Amino acid sequence: MKFRIVTCLFCILALLNASIGFAQIPKQQPENIIILFADGTTSSQYEFGRYSSRILRQQPFAITDFVMAKGHFQLMKTESANYFVTDSAAAASAMSTGQKVNNGSISVTPDGKTPITLMKFAKDSGKRIGLISTAPIYDASPAAFSVHAKSRRDSESIVNQYLLLEPEVLMGGGVDFFLPNTVNGGKRSDGKNIIQAFQERGYQYIDTPDALNNLSKPKILGLFANEDIDYEIERNPKEAPSLSQMLDAGLRTLKQQTNLKNGFVLFVENENTDSAGHNNDVASLMRDLWAFDDAVKIALDFQNRNPNTLIIVTGDHETGGFSPTYGRKNLAPAGNTNYLNVDIQQLKLIEQFKMSLNEFSTQFKNKIKQGATKPELNTFLNSLLEENFPGLNLDDDLREKIINQGQLYPNSNYLPSNILGLAIARQTGFYWGSSGHTPAPITIAAIGPGSNIFRGYDDNTSFALKLQRLISRK
Repeated sequence: MKFRIVTCLFCILALLNASIGFAQIPKQQPENIIILFADGTTSSQYEFGRYSSRILRQQPFAITDFVMAKGHFQLMKTESANYFVTDSAAAASAMSTGQKVNNGSISVTPDGKTPITLMKFAKDSGKRIGLISTAPIYDASPAAFSVHAKSRRDSESIVNQYLLLEPEVLMGGGVDFFLPNTVNGGKRSDGKNIIQAFQERGYQYIDTPDALNNLSKPKILGLFANEDIDYEIERNPKEAPSLSQMLDAGLRTLKQQTNLKNGFVLFVENENTDSAGHNNDVASLMRDLWAFDDAVKIALDFQNRNPNTLIIVTGDHETGGFSPTYGRKNLAPAGNTNYLNVDIQQLKLIEQFKMSLNEFSTQFKNKIKQGATKPELNTFLNSLLEENFPGLNLDDDLREKIINQGQLYPNSNYLPSNILGLAIARQTGFYWGSSGHTPAPITIAAIGPGSNIFRGYDDNTSFALKLQRLISRK
């Protein structure tokens, strides 16, 4: 009984302290809010971005060196309504609505309710809104921040709801579910051309990077790939814009109207950081972290000119169990002559890589589908490595698994990408614990008016509640 009383008193005091602490935070009212969202990342990825940017680019990493160092910082736990390890849909839904949902759901609770999303709340509060992503724009994270669907696979429904919501900025990949399946590349089963429907509502439609320089309307729809925009390591700048280019265009669009007293909320996602984690692709992760940080610098420049802007840098969960570490070069006894640690030589090795592991996997699987023999597959594998992964050694055990389409570990579901990722790890020290998500707490770094509300350790549902508080003018 005494223990129960003490426990209850402790809980009551903790709740009172939390309430008092929250109430004592001054309510600074940002006019504009930019949410920079690196899917699949947390502190380990950001630290890798900082180290590699300093060593290889001789450039500061704005996320760590400025936003985290000069602003405010918070950790948030991520479990979904039904699992300890969340997926993107459930994590983004919690951050958008303030309520837990099951994995795979888009802002729909387990009992079927549809709590208001962050972007709808912002729109109802009189703010202009925007969604930008390197993924298909109807993908889990941007969808969960704006609309509702029982399944993250309900792409057609999600696009239909975008048309009803009418965000002033909508840019990314995913032209396929904006076009009917009677058109080349289209996947819509209802026969509708949603691009045309947006244009009829006053949107300027663009599909090339150059068109971003010629914006003339207050609303923009930009679709630059059939599905995902390519990883930065292989993106063709003539075909698809960088995240920085899309962000710059989005900011110009949101600021161009004369009546801006209510400001805007803009969600900007790099999905490729998550995909790189799934594939255990350290080279692609590095370049997309740099690209994401370049976008953060664009946002900071905007904030410098518009100081009433709050910048938030975050993600939804960690992907891959990213674990750079030291160890042995090979299975010989440990010692000074058999010691491997990450340094500039390992960074320079991965900097030379020219292809994502996803593209490597696609090309190798296509070769298998063509009926290539094992000797032919081995020759093809050698050519892929020589041309795109110079300096990488492929041990015989991993070569055998790739050629024979073997398994790696039970938690390695992206093959043969994860196999080649292990080969890279053995030579560089950039190891991975999984090809899936992990429950590592996400980081929230914020700078600008209202940023002091982000501190301590909390649940990801509090992200939505804090943003609603900052958006609301009551």
